[in-house]
Amino acid sequence: MQRRWVVLAVSVALLTIAHAAPTAAQTTSVDGLEQLSPEERALVERNLQRWQRMTAEERQRVLERYRYWQSMSPEERQAARNNFERFRRMPPAERQRVLEDFQRWTELPDARRQELQEAYDRFQRLPAERRERILRHWQQFQALSPAERERIVRNWERWLQLTPEERAQIRARVRQQEQDRVPDR
Repeated sequence: MQRRWVVLAVSVALLTIAHAAPTAAQTTSVDGLEQLSPEERALVERNLQRWQRMTAEERQRVLERYRYWQSMSPEERQAARNNFERFRRMPPAERQRVLEDFQRWTELPDARRQELQEAYDRFQRLPAERRERILRHWQQFQALSPAERERIVRNWERWLQLTPEERAQIRARVRQQEQDRVPDR
């Protein structure tokens, strides 16, 4: 998941620069241009006016993203282009939500991002039918009223406080109640 977000961010930044109307290379000297590789210098010269308006931090970030882009495999670049196209076709409200989600993701501490990445990886390794059931239950949960969702969350928090023995007793009671409700055949 984290890699997907990084690829999306890099894609958006680089493809935005690449799709911008190239400006004519000017003979004005640009600080630090001589330190760039020929490919990086060509990119800067094609977008010289934008480059000149950037702060030193923005320039550094663009260079880092460009270098990351260059390090990607052709398949990863194509996936990034596809993600960028899908992003561009989104309605403005959805694009804004994605950008806000990405901002929240980048602001998370590394440990929390790692934890979420591992949870996502575990989810992806589940059998397809299990993932579908989880997503269906999540959609059902989202469709509930706020009061119903709050009640379920409180019940879940209480469940987490129970000991394994208490949970086993409750499960046994529920199974028994379900068996009692099933009519004899």
